[in-house]
Amino acid sequence: MENLKNIIEALLFISESPLRLDQIKKAVPEADPQNIRKSVLALKDEYEKRAGGFLLVEVAGGYQFRTRPEYKEWIGRLFQPSPQRLSPAALETLAIVAYRQPVLRSEIEQIRGVNSGNTLRILLERKLIRVLGRREIPGRPLVYATTQKFLETFDLKSLKDLPTPKEIDGMELTPSASPGQGPLEVTADEPETGKNST
Repeated sequence: MENLKNIIEALLFISESPLRLDQIKKAVPEADPQNIRKSVLALKDEYEKRAGGFLLVEVAGGYQFRTRPEYKEWIGRLFQPSPQRLSPAALETLAIVAYRQPVLRSEIEQIRGVNSGNTLRILLERKLIRVLGRREIPGRPLVYATTQKFLETFDLKSLKDLPTPKEIDGMELTPSASPGQGPLEVTADEPETGKNST
C-alpha cells in the first residue's frame, strides 16, 4: 500500500490513547504487519528529525503523538488544565501495586501499616489500578494491578521501564503530563483509618 504511512498517521492523529500495532492492523487489514511496523517507525523518525512542536512516542504498549516537553509553558497558558491530585498515601500505595503486582490489599496494608481501602478506591476511580480477579484462598480477596492509564500517565512503554529502587533516589514525584492532562501533584494525606492490626 503506497499510502499506508499517511493512513497510519491519520489513525494516530485521531486516537485519544496510544495505538498498538494490532489495532492499526485491525483498521488496515489489507496491510502487512511488517509494513505497518516499518511505517510507524518511519513516522517516528520523521517527527524526531523535524523537531517541531510534537513527536511520535512509544508509550503504554502503543504509539501516540505528544507535545515536546520544552513547549509545556505555552501549552499550559492556553489550556491551564487542573492537575490530577494524589496524596503521598495514594502515591505510596500506587508504588506498592506497581512493584508488587499482582498484590492483595492485605499485602499492601502489611507494608504500609495502615488500612488502605480508601486509597485503593481513589486509585481505582482514577483508573490507575484495576482489579485482576480474586485469589483462590479463604475469603477470595481481590487482586490489584496497574492499568494502561498508569503507563500513559507515567510515560512508560511497559512495566519493565519502572525505575529501580536505586534510580528512584533523588527523582521528582511529578511525572510527565499526558496530552490534555495536567501533571499529577502531591497533596495532603487523605484520612486513613488507624494502624493495621494484622
